Amino acid sequence: MSEWIHPGLIFILGALLIPLFERISRKIRNVYMIALPVMALIDLLFMSYGEYWRVPFLNYELIFGRVDALSMVFAYVFVIASLCMTIYALHVSESGHHIAAFLYVGATLGVVFAGDLITLYIFWEIMAFSSLALIWYRGTKRAHEAGFRYILWHLFGGMFLLAGIILHIMSFPGQEGIAFDAFAWGLGHSFIPSYLILLGFILNAAVPPLHAWLSDAYPEATVAGAVFLTAFTTKSAIYVLLRGFSGVEILIWLGAIMAIYGIIFAVLENDIRRLLAYSIISQGGYMVAGVGMGVLGTKVGEIAVNGAIAHAFCCVLYMALLFMAAGAVLEVTGKSKLTELGGLYRFMPRTFWLYMIGAFSISGFPLFSGFVSKTMVVEAAAHGHEIVWLLLECAAIGTFLVVGLKLPYFTFFSGVKCEAREPPKNMLFAMGIVAFLCVFIGIFPQFLYGMLPYAVHYEPYAPGHVISTCEMLIFTFLAFWMLRENLRPEQKITLDTDWLFRLAGRKFIWFCEQPLITFAEIIDGALRKIADFFAWLANNPAVASRMLVALTGAIVFKPFNPLNEKYERDLNELKRVYSDEVVHRMGIGTGVLLVLIFFTLYLFIYLSYGVLWR
Repeated sequence: MSEWIHPGLIFILGALLIPLFERISRKIRNVYMIALPVMALIDLLFMSYGEYWRVPFLNYELIFGRVDALSMVFAYVFVIASLCMTIYALHVSESGHHIAAFLYVGATLGVVFAGDLITLYIFWEIMAFSSLALIWYRGTKRAHEAGFRYILWHLFGGMFLLAGIILHIMSFPGQEGIAFDAFAWGLGHSFIPSYLILLGFILNAAVPPLHAWLSDAYPEATVAGAVFLTAFTTKSAIYVLLRGFSGVEILIWLGAIMAIYGIIFAVLENDIRRLLAYSIISQGGYMVAGVGMGVLGTKVGEIAVNGAIAHAFCCVLYMALLFMAAGAVLEVTGKSKLTELGGLYRFMPRTFWLYMIGAFSISGFPLFSGFVSKTMVVEAAAHGHEIVWLLLECAAIGTFLVVGLKLPYFTFFSGVKCEAREPPKNMLFAMGIVAFLCVFIGIFPQFLYGMLPYAVHYEPYAPGHVISTCEMLIFTFLAFWMLRENLRPEQKITLDTDWLFRLAGRKFIWFCEQPLITFAEIIDGALRKIADFFAWLANNPAVASRMLVALTGAIVFKPFNPLNEKYERDLNELKRVYSDEVVHRMGIGTGVLLVLIFFTLYLFIYLSYGVLWR
């Protein structure tokens, strides 16, 4: 334990000291915050494979540090991204915002290095609640509502994950029950836990129809908070899918649907950050499909797994760059809708070109990072999954059409002419670092391929591959230019699957506020009347006995309903007639007689019950 320092702990404990440095100096606070991811990166560089921090817990042993090739790739990209994002957010004054961001990063690293399901679940929930603060810190009504829906979704997913973990522990005794390895799949004695755990994982991966939380909440987060959100939740979900469900065929089709679904909704969107949020969903489809095709032990399966990991690495970087540029536009203009933007290139040329590097990367341009990662998954799909291959290629065309052409054209050139300025220098500097990494990986893919868990037998810059990609991109550009007026954004609201959940939620609230409350009031009133009736009987047993005689006819000749108005009138009349009896109660002997009659009946029923059921 003493030989290994958990990088997540550097962020979590370091976050707690941010307010202390804030009191000393703003500059010292900024230097301290940059130092934390730098320390974590140095920690990773000197880390060796193995299992560390094994902590006894009940009859099990928790493993906080499982270090292997898979966990290291994700840890590297998460720490590198956190460094760039921290620089991007240095101008943010609220210390609470930075604390939430660092807890979010630290919890994600906890998930990556978790060697057992209990540790995984602990960090999984910390990740959900710390990311919620990045949404609520914006302070708007829409952010508050979106954050509330966001956490409900993740509590729902966490509930299924916890249920699956508990059932898995019950199915496998000992340390095997909490081990976080590949799960059994298919029908069997343990298929229910596996299905529940998979459901919890794919919700965080934003697989439709469990994706609405992403496109709903990310655009409502703070400018810097949205950048953090792009990297960690969905990509950590890809990591756990790779760890637990590699080669599960259903994920191939879920990924293909995810890629197409996300890009279709991105085409319809008007808000630039919501458009990019749908692009995250679409890009995640490539990774999920790669996980599904990752049948280990086969050449195609290893290419698919390597492709999913490499694409997750590249997607963390270029999606962060795209959201950084979109956040810069929002920061300086206060606007995020395409119908309200236009002509910003004159004022923000640096932001535009940095954005375009991210756009070229996500579109799969040669010499940019997306080209060397996305094509690995597409290549794997071409071997035996032709329909999936076609869907992924169509999603690639749509990605360039929307992210690479529509968004920059209507934001920086055509449209409403806005006045703006370049964002703060720290934001530009952070975007510059990420842009450099996108280009560097695209030119030197072996830097990335060398970190992958399997030997890479793939050449992205084969002449035929480069030519076919360039042809697709050129014809997509020509189609956009000819039809650009048809793609002009409109001020409309796009309804997604979250509309169904919102509608059901409103109906449930209406049911609770009106019919349910009315029914409860009726029951409450009826019970009060019954209680008052029996209280009066107990206080006036003599009158009660005469009432029973007087009401015998009513009981025989009509249904007895103690709540109808006629009975209440009879009861009030009897009270009036026997009012003297109410004032002058009978002797105690009659009461004792009634008690004896009651216990006699009780004894008779009890004995009869015993005889019948003996």
